[in-house]
Amino acid sequence: MLHRIIALTLLLAGITGCATTSHPQQTASIADKPSINNPIPDLLVDEMPQDSDLLAEVERTAAEADRASATYDDQAIREDIWDRIRDNFAMDLDQNNSRIDAQLRWFASHQAYMDRVTERAERYMHFIMEHIETRDIPGEIALLPIVESAFDPFAYSHGRASGVWQFIPSTGRLYGLKQDWWYDGRRDIRLATVAALRYLSALAREFDGDWMLALASYNSGAGTVRRAIRQNREKGLPTDYWSLNLPKETQDYVPKLLALSKIIANPKQYGITLTPIVNEPYFAVVDTGSQIDLSQAAELAEVDIEEIYKLNPAFNQWATSPDGPHQILIPADKSDIFAANLAQMPASQRIKWQRYKVKSGDNLISIARAFHTTPDALKQVNPLTGNNIRSGETLLIPTAVKNPEQYSLSASNRLTQKQSNQSVPGSTRVEHIVSAGDSFWELSRNHKVPVRSIAKWNGMAPGDPLVPGQKLVIWSKADSKKSKLTYKNREVIRKVTYKVRSGDSLFKIADKFNVRVSDIRKWNRMTKKKYLKPGETLVLYVDVTQTG
Repeated sequence: MLHRIIALTLLLAGITGCATTSHPQQTASIADKPSINNPIPDLLVDEMPQDSDLLAEVERTAAEADRASATYDDQAIREDIWDRIRDNFAMDLDQNNSRIDAQLRWFASHQAYMDRVTERAERYMHFIMEHIETRDIPGEIALLPIVESAFDPFAYSHGRASGVWQFIPSTGRLYGLKQDWWYDGRRDIRLATVAALRYLSALAREFDGDWMLALASYNSGAGTVRRAIRQNREKGLPTDYWSLNLPKETQDYVPKLLALSKIIANPKQYGITLTPIVNEPYFAVVDTGSQIDLSQAAELAEVDIEEIYKLNPAFNQWATSPDGPHQILIPADKSDIFAANLAQMPASQRIKWQRYKVKSGDNLISIARAFHTTPDALKQVNPLTGNNIRSGETLLIPTAVKNPEQYSLSASNRLTQKQSNQSVPGSTRVEHIVSAGDSFWELSRNHKVPVRSIAKWNGMAPGDPLVPGQKLVIWSKADSKKSKLTYKNREVIRKVTYKVRSGDSLFKIADKFNVRVSDIRKWNRMTKKKYLKPGETLVLYVDVTQTG
């Protein structure tokens, strides 16, 4: 049975976010997906959780599931989660429609896609099904994250929607999903699942139990669906989902879910092989009581750090948030050893701290940049009420226990990987450092590429703000001889020799010269175990337009 250690109370309040969708065939990356900003109808205000309601529901459902499992007859327990989902199917899967058939053909011909989403879903599906059963929601809804995000916990759309349930920032905050530099609750599998199911249940009630209209509303907004219903009524036309004039994305959205459900109901009929998912908890919840470095958590649990990130995708950085939640998800079979190891580690050793004495001319922005954090994070930890700091003052700065590159799925490393893995034939790779006044529109015009492409290359949405000092990778189609690009937009690479000084690290040198640690190792044929020695000479290949 899943070991659950009750965590500290989270102060959360809010409302759900909007979903986004696109055909898997049309997008290899979730970032290609559009998003619709859904206003929340007044009728759904009662569904807005207050204070710690989201976490309280998670805890309550866990307790109910434990009590129920203790009374099950062994013969009644399903071994495969797919069987459990099928047992809860409640929508009409016998209906025939050309829009469903089109989606069926695509899914049935993409076994590799089904394998990929199944591998991702394995971590989360048992938890989702517990909450679906508690709310008496159709089992088909457990498959909705496949439509929304392909079960990618780090999915981010052009509409700024994030996580497996694809919440946009504003509705995420309204639904109690906290978002800051450390933590993004839209990617918290537990809290986001509760928020999404609350919203879907409220939509179903608004539309008199019609789950197809509820799903359409989750995608395009209840207001959009209500207007379509009103227009049909005025024309004397039917008001069922199939008869409504809805956005193209919404017209495909419900058929995708129905097609997936038909395949899960009878995979052999469609030539699909479903990898079994064991019908038991994948993860356990452990209360750490304080902030903890994720690399430390991985070592205590004796698992790879990527597994920790995939179970805890809400954590943006190298550690849990100093303000909480002080809970971490651990593979269920590792929870006991994690708890035992954690008990032996003093709280003071769970995070590495560095003391920094403020110098004349320092400000929070420059200090934050030097230590790869943010002014808000520094204010949060010390704490500071404003932006003013005094020379001679000592700041306590949390730092990663390991080299930043080893936190492979942190927000910064995911971005670096995304920027490095792009390639556009016939284009020139440009690294642009954002200046005050820059905009996506201006960059699009200067480089002759769409705004959406620039956003996609940099893991952003067109509506995201540009921050001075931010590095963007742009695959420019502009003719450098004719364009108005400034000198800083063109790469000029020079070979540089650098003598290692006392206190240097590969990370500090890479940051100073705006290069990657992996490149320094490659250029100097260094192994990961090799340590720098003062006086040692390194060869670097530096873009002199980006480095002083």
